[in-house]
Amino acid sequence: MAKQSIKMPSHEISFWDDVCAYFNHAASFTNHPKDILEMIRKCTSIYAFQFPIRKGDGFELISAWRVEHSHHELPTKGGIRYSEFVNEDEVKALAALMTYKCAIVNVPFGGAKGGVKINPKNYTERELENITRRYTSELIKKNFIGPGIDVPAPDYGTGEREMSWIVDTYQAYNPGQIDSNGCVTGKPLAQYGIAGRREATGRGVSFAARECVNVAEDMKKLKLSSGMEGKRVIVQGLGNVGYYSAKFIQELGGIIVGLCEYEGAIYDSKGLDVDEVVKHRKETGSILNYKKAKNFKNSNEGLEQECDILVPAALENQLHDGNIKEIKAKIIVEGANGPTTPDAAAAFIKAGGLIVPDMYANAGGVTVSYFEWLKNLSHVSFGRMNRRFEENAARNMVDMIERLTGQSISPDQRRLIVKGASELELVNSGLEETMVDAYHEIREIKMADKKINDLRVAAFVCAINKVATSYKNLGIFP
Repeated sequence: MAKQSIKMPSHEISFWDDVCAYFNHAASFTNHPKDILEMIRKCTSIYAFQFPIRKGDGFELISAWRVEHSHHELPTKGGIRYSEFVNEDEVKALAALMTYKCAIVNVPFGGAKGGVKINPKNYTERELENITRRYTSELIKKNFIGPGIDVPAPDYGTGEREMSWIVDTYQAYNPGQIDSNGCVTGKPLAQYGIAGRREATGRGVSFAARECVNVAEDMKKLKLSSGMEGKRVIVQGLGNVGYYSAKFIQELGGIIVGLCEYEGAIYDSKGLDVDEVVKHRKETGSILNYKKAKNFKNSNEGLEQECDILVPAALENQLHDGNIKEIKAKIIVEGANGPTTPDAAAAFIKAGGLIVPDMYANAGGVTVSYFEWLKNLSHVSFGRMNRRFEENAARNMVDMIERLTGQSISPDQRRLIVKGASELELVNSGLEETMVDAYHEIREIKMADKKINDLRVAAFVCAINKVATSYKNLGIFP
């Protein structure tokens, strides 16, 4: 019989306090002075404001925030979240995670985050445009946006459409600014966005999961075979991050056995076709009742089913001390920001589990945003300058080989050999390189110190060391 009660954490959770708790614990494994640690931990700038918009025949007052956590690198970088549950605590925590995330994957940004306290479903497209443009104008007035100052991006509740409104508003206030397209990332391709940005976070999650399971030594401790092939995976969330995480993990050989959404969850030990589930949801309005999959009206129950890997890719604090003991996965790959509370994470690690932390696992979005920002500043798309040259050079090489050997190459082989890399292929290659290098850098920190038993602690140590070095290089600290 299905459980009727929803298990909740035993205490009220503060996302910001969670991040600070993780930071403080990791800081104990470093040798940096207290004053530099305090400077790294605290938020540099917090802008909380309200603005009115027309709603029907009247007005509505909207609450909003923009937090710049660290100026050790400029510009700062971070998404804008539209949610009726967003608050200053959450925005501060997300901004801090962005600082550490950028440091881990060697992206030269400080961390930032924005939030607008609305439920986008309650507003028309015109009202959402008015909110977005007004929010942008408020940031412009206080110098909280600009290609060299603070560069927003999409987050929960926002996407390419909102980013296009932001860049248009910024350009209206800054006519003639040559680098104005770099004031925001996650833009549509037609407005100087970059190929691969939409699916970047999910693709990064899949690379993170793959690197984790490819380490035979670590998998042996979990009594799992190495490699993604055949791994049973449950994904929470079918938004942008969750969908692409599931899709790419499936392409890598993983078996998606469970999917969880706000309306419920489905589970099939034989595997689910992610695209077919999405199609079913569009047709019926729900993932429930998909073919022979088992239904769970309580989405939390879907997290507790048998699997090897759990990917929480929805909102924060989804895994807490009220449900972590029921989680059967041996690996948690955090696609969302802060999905696991500190107490729950500690319990999971103590029980022998492995967590691939959010600040690394979902860094694919900011990595490709960095590529988009570089594209906007250089005013040329990746591959445009060299693709044809490389193809011609490869074609000449193939022709020479055929003449010297007397052997001909088939048309399909020729196309494969002489093909130059497209912007999408270059972006995906850069993202893969970033995620692979960062994972093994984190793991090496963990392996080098026997007192560190958690990849999250190792990731924080990695980030703290890099940010501290940046401050020292600026001459702020000796």
